[in-house]
Amino acid sequence: MGRHGAFVELRLKLDEAITYGTTQAALKLARDGLKRARKAGLRGEEEYFSGQIEIIRERYSSAIEHFDSAIRYNPFDGAAYNDRALCMVELGVIEAALDYFDKGIEVEPDYATIYHNKGWLLNNIGRHTEAIACFHKALELEPGRAVTYDNLADAYFNLGDLEAALQAYRKVLELLKPGSCRGIRKNILLRIKEIEGLRAAKGKER
Repeated sequence: MGRHGAFVELRLKLDEAITYGTTQAALKLARDGLKRARKAGLRGEEEYFSGQIEIIRERYSSAIEHFDSAIRYNPFDGAAYNDRALCMVELGVIEAALDYFDKGIEVEPDYATIYHNKGWLLNNIGRHTEAIACFHKALELEPGRAVTYDNLADAYFNLGDLEAALQAYRKVLELLKPGSCRGIRKNILLRIKEIEGLRAAKGKER
């Protein structure tokens, strides 16, 4: 693992804020990480959190420069490869982004987030079966990842496997903290209702 232990928890909090929280919360955590990295004299972490700030500001080319520097300082930092790949996606560089996801997996094969994000991209470009394999790998490493079950459900839905999609969406609802992510919860309930309607319609056709 290329990440320094003292920053692992902060990175996880930042990832959660980006996924479920607000831009302001994510920016605050990224700035805190940058400040702490500078104080500790950890250039790799400094570049990593600088890249995060640029992502939040949607300055993707600048973020890539920081992640490249982070990789030079920490060659085994899978998260830096992962986030560089995400920036490339934002810039429309899809195939090369997949290469960077793979590089990140090579250097840090136990990092669930990178499998999740590779699966997210594969699902978005129509490679649903490959995406499902990535999501399952992410869940093998981190079984409680609600966001991965959400994306897994989408991939199954795209393949027309309504039963598997329904199970995965229900799993998301089980894993979300009570009272949190109301917008996400509402959207999932709507998808479940849609799938149940499709199942009922198929049943009538028979």
